[in-house]
Amino acid sequence: MKSVKSVIPRDVSDAGAVLMSGREFARGLRAELRADVAALQREHRSPGALLILLVGERQDSILYAQNLVRWFTSIGLECRLQTLPEDAPIQAVQATIVGASHDPAVAGILVQMPLPTHLIYHDVFAAMLPVKDVEGLHPENIGLLASGMPRFVPSTPLAGMALLDANGVALEGKHVAILGRSNVVGKPLAQLMLARNATVTLLHSRSRDITGFVRSADVVAAAAGVTELVTGAMIKPGAIVLDFGINVVDDAIVGDVQFETVRQVASMITPVPGGIGPLTNLMLARNLLTAADLQRGVS
Repeated sequence: MKSVKSVIPRDVSDAGAVLMSGREFARGLRAELRADVAALQREHRSPGALLILLVGERQDSILYAQNLVRWFTSIGLECRLQTLPEDAPIQAVQATIVGASHDPAVAGILVQMPLPTHLIYHDVFAAMLPVKDVEGLHPENIGLLASGMPRFVPSTPLAGMALLDANGVALEGKHVAILGRSNVVGKPLAQLMLARNATVTLLHSRSRDITGFVRSADVVAAAAGVTELVTGAMIKPGAIVLDFGINVVDDAIVGDVQFETVRQVASMITPVPGGIGPLTNLMLARNLLTAADLQRGVS
């Protein structure tokens, strides 16, 4: 996977905080990605398909998967959607994953979350070949990230790190407070920050004095899934704020950060929408190309 080093133009809000927008940055990365895919196709080297496995009929999951298929197709990558019924037994889900894992035309597998309640997360991902886990959620890939040798990293924290890099943010020695400990954002983000020599506090629903920890942080990453959890009163003046939240309120998308109050205190902040979100599909596509390269190398 190519490193992202370009610096993007930044907007300044009325309150003076730099808005770290992902939209302009994403346009440049998308052009680079399409060029890479086109180069592979000219060399008659298919990068392979992304298989999305959807279990159940949640309308939001269906919409997300369909949009992802369209997005991947638009940059020249094949993306397949395979569905199973809501009550599909674990054996059927595992069999589907095993089949895709051994299909040479499939370079990567994405399991649409959330899963139905009768399916256990670890049982599902354990059936997958780790080299095709482009989400970075297989136990082996989680372990590689924790040991400092990442193979695949979930696309959302990758997007957050890319946006920090694009805005010239150095993390070494900084105190980072992360709200949320999910395997998709919070935990992998903590590992990525630690690898940059940051001091990381990982906060969650059982943490005490969350405000105190956040107030002392140089960088705050909100990924708790709680609407406007972080307020301006909680932020140290000059802190950098990453908002990973996607919450729907009155038909509008808002983050985990109370944007209007936080931007008056922070030095940099990501908007929602338009901050980290535009970069996540790009990171996933990069993971897919990396997976294809690894598989060509071992075949």
